[in-house]
Amino acid sequence: MIGIDVGGANLKIVNAGGAHIHYCPLWEHAQITSILEQYETSPTDPAAVVMSGELADSFSNKTEGISFIVDAVKRAFPRACFYGMDGKFHHRAVPQLAAANWLASADCLREEYPDAVLLDIGSTTADIIPLACFESLFGLTDLLRLQKGYLIYTGMLRGNAATLLQSVILNGVKTPVSSEYFAASADVHLVLNHISPDQYSCDSPDKKEKTKAASLRRLARVVCADLEEIGKQGAMQIAEQFWDTQRKLICDQVKSVAAASHARQIIVAGIGAQIFADELNGKDLTKILGPIADALPAYAVRELALRSKNSSSYNPKKNK
Repeated sequence: MIGIDVGGANLKIVNAGGAHIHYCPLWEHAQITSILEQYETSPTDPAAVVMSGELADSFSNKTEGISFIVDAVKRAFPRACFYGMDGKFHHRAVPQLAAANWLASADCLREEYPDAVLLDIGSTTADIIPLACFESLFGLTDLLRLQKGYLIYTGMLRGNAATLLQSVILNGVKTPVSSEYFAASADVHLVLNHISPDQYSCDSPDKKEKTKAASLRRLARVVCADLEEIGKQGAMQIAEQFWDTQRKLICDQVKSVAAASHARQIIVAGIGAQIFADELNGKDLTKILGPIADALPAYAVRELALRSKNSSSYNPKKNK
């Protein structure tokens, strides 16, 4: 059994050999099938799949995106089944498949952590999921999750650094920022030592080097400057203020959801698991699951499919 999470930017795979993450931007005609074929050992191999990539703007709507992803996966794994927002597996493209990856994670973990809030902080987004309220999560679209505060569109790698900043204090002077895509959150987290250069897996805004020196140059451009104008100290001030804003935004919302759901613990997965577990005094799932925690939905959908296969009476909606 193989677990697959087809995101807009990353294709995550979990099998008996562990977790495998491929940068696979759907808006650039990503070769989903050819990547998946590397993991096929037999045409009859089963696969369990979740997705969020149907929202990519290369598709005219989510229906088109769902069909594209289902077709691409089935060319590699004809027996693939797809987990939906109704908590059930499907064998064809249906609307319920849109952005169900976070629900699979909740479904997988809710029995072991029934009193927890799960924060899955990935490359692009932060999913905040109250596991104690699992029955109320069915059918929540990304629109509804945004409105409820269960989804925040900021992550550890992708996204314009200027989206969280209107201005910065630069050497004591309030300085508006440019809204151009000069620097990504990956540049911030690289210079602050939150990620390694190897973890900078997405394209850089200028498609150039993924080094601290290059990231500092990109950060200087956020205030329309060269690095020689503001120096390393100035670029680091921009990074630190972005991180302060991002950290407060995510942590405050996690605490709010935890209070509303009467959660007694916080568990954290994704590329930002370690740093946010420390910030929230939470449990880092990387220490329990290993690198698989960075591909949690792919791991989760695989586990759910195995449970379903091994128990004919298993029903995600009924088992609490």
